[in-house]
Amino acid sequence: MRDESRDFLFRLLEAAGPSNYEAEAARVWRAEAEGFCAAVTADVNGNAIARLRDDAAEGAPKVLLTGHIDEIGLIVTHLNDNGTLAFRGIGGWDPQVLVGQRVRVLARGGALTGVVGRKAIHLLRGEDRDRAVKLEDLWIDLGFAKKEETAGRVRVGDPAVIDAKPVLLENGLIASRALDDRCCAFIALEALRLLAEGDAPYADVYAAATVQEEITMRGARTVAAALAPDVAIALDVTHASDRPGVSAEEVGEHGCGSGAAINRGSVSNEALVDLLIATAEREGLAYTLEAAGGRSGTDADALVVTGKGWRAASSRSPAATCTPRSRSSASPTWTPAASWPPPSARSARRPISPPLTVLSGEC
Repeated sequence: MRDESRDFLFRLLEAAGPSNYEAEAARVWRAEAEGFCAAVTADVNGNAIARLRDDAAEGAPKVLLTGHIDEIGLIVTHLNDNGTLAFRGIGGWDPQVLVGQRVRVLARGGALTGVVGRKAIHLLRGEDRDRAVKLEDLWIDLGFAKKEETAGRVRVGDPAVIDAKPVLLENGLIASRALDDRCCAFIALEALRLLAEGDAPYADVYAAATVQEEITMRGARTVAAALAPDVAIALDVTHASDRPGVSAEEVGEHGCGSGAAINRGSVSNEALVDLLIATAEREGLAYTLEAAGGRSGTDADALVVTGKGWRAASSRSPAATCTPRSRSSASPTWTPAASWPPPSARSARRPISPPLTVLSGEC
């Protein structure tokens, strides 16, 4: 990975952007896109959209790469009399990981640092010592002693995120909050960067950093409705099967750094799955296969039911920690979609029916 690309990824990961509050992260993404894309815009929901070039041939297929930019977070639900904050989750949380975490509350007057507390285990009795913690057992402590102090700085509805910077681990791994799914919003834009550095693609290519995937998938719906792409590739994350206690029989065999996991079934279109597989094999890029009998759990689930309804395909790759090597090798996997349809089909200029094909690529 190039230094400038790594710097962009880290800036994107450091920005706060829980679902429905993605403005800070979206600004980072748009600023990077403005360096090499013909047009960069934002819609009313907060989606950031980049168009590679504005001189595509008439009738060229429109290709969209998406990665959602929102992250799971917390939201303040009550100001307690003792100055602490009650909260609930934005998106799905395992409450166990929150205990003792430092958090950043995104208040109107500026971010405030706090810690997540719970009743000390020394004071728990009976079954309470053994049961899993729930969100309602936790609070955020900002250091205030009274509700009146807190009320001057925090309002009900203020969001919060874990306050942790990305770190480099051994063997090139990155650990960070918001890898789901900033790493794939990053990949979508890096694919456009690669296309901008080469020959102009046949297709009219867009990338979108979508919002609210963790709660409603509303961002993907509005992007698809506005752009009406012929092909869409939704990028997201999946489970790494090479970590303790994770069964490949349950999640598929996708070790960290094993490349894109190409999803078959559910919303996946087999012709485009075959295109991705053929591309990876031709270019010598690592990939695995993942099966989904129902929802893909990605923006593709929204893309395929927007407008007239669309054909779809999906692929994923593992990231709880992620490796820059797999991130940088993933972008070339998606760029051949910009050459779609193949040259033999271009002269006929046959319409696609239905008009959109979606690849949900999880990175």
